[in-house]
Amino acid sequence: MRLRPDQLAGHLRKTLASLYLVYGEELLVAQEAADAIRAAARDRGCHEREILMVTTGFDWSALRQLAASPSLFANRRLLEVRLGEIKPGEAGAKALIDYVAHPVDDAVLLITAGKLDWQTQKSRWFTALDEAGVIVPVAVVELRQLPGWIEKRFQTRNLQPAPEAVALLCERVEGNLLAAAQEIDKLALMVSDRHVSVETVLAAVGDSSRFSIYDFVDAALLGQPERTARILYGLHGEGVEPVLVNWALHREIRIVNALAFARSQRQPLDPVFAAYKVWDKRKPPLHQTLQRLTLSHCRRVLGDCARTDRIIKGVEPGSPWDALLANGLRLAGIELFAEAL
Repeated sequence: MRLRPDQLAGHLRKTLASLYLVYGEELLVAQEAADAIRAAARDRGCHEREILMVTTGFDWSALRQLAASPSLFANRRLLEVRLGEIKPGEAGAKALIDYVAHPVDDAVLLITAGKLDWQTQKSRWFTALDEAGVIVPVAVVELRQLPGWIEKRFQTRNLQPAPEAVALLCERVEGNLLAAAQEIDKLALMVSDRHVSVETVLAAVGDSSRFSIYDFVDAALLGQPERTARILYGLHGEGVEPVLVNWALHREIRIVNALAFARSQRQPLDPVFAAYKVWDKRKPPLHQTLQRLTLSHCRRVLGDCARTDRIIKGVEPGSPWDALLANGLRLAGIELFAEAL
């Protein structure tokens, strides 16, 4: 059975399957879908939870060993297998197919994964899970779908936004659902009644603009190292998640990299702006950055963002904030060798 994320709540009110697979690139939606399954499992007596984090070289026999171990404290258990961006491989495929063939009566299995390409979705292990359990694919929310998503999010917080307020928030978050959700939660605390006007959104953004992830990115793109560092320290102090900062930085440097490549091939830049759906207000800083950075420089910062992502996920050692500071300053034109937040 396959369900859209918005169908999951209705399904869980009626029943709880013994196996779920939640996968996709939209981190917030996937996380909330998995949380809903966890809550439903807990409400139905799964008071014990075991988690397997799949990394390179993972021993898949751990799944069968965990499944075969009886619970000491609960009648039912929730077993989680977190694939992330790792593919199961031959051993993992065999372990998952074997689990489907010999399910555990006292357990609910929840598998979470990132993007799964069409070849993976045709694999034997994916097909086995699809036939035996519930698959929840989480598609990326396109820019044209963002206003509807934001309006529904407001409604879940019992808020009534003006159309102009929705449009302004769409412009501010530019497709980042996690940032949109945080802004809406902040607005829910600010408004005394249920109505959210464009002035309210402007005031909220104005209050936090000093520590905006977009200001951090712009400062780095425009070659302003002192402002880059100051804003990042502010973001760190406010408790902003480093994954958000890295997402914003990676998004912009991907665009600059594509622009730099087009320029190196003497190709027009407008198709690149169109392909990446760049808003008009974002073009001036990108043009200015393009005058300052080479294609090789862009590729190096892209690699830095990938390494920062691995640090955030715990795959590599290090401080995410130290890595973000080094990346931001390098993009702004300064190499950082030893600095800590």
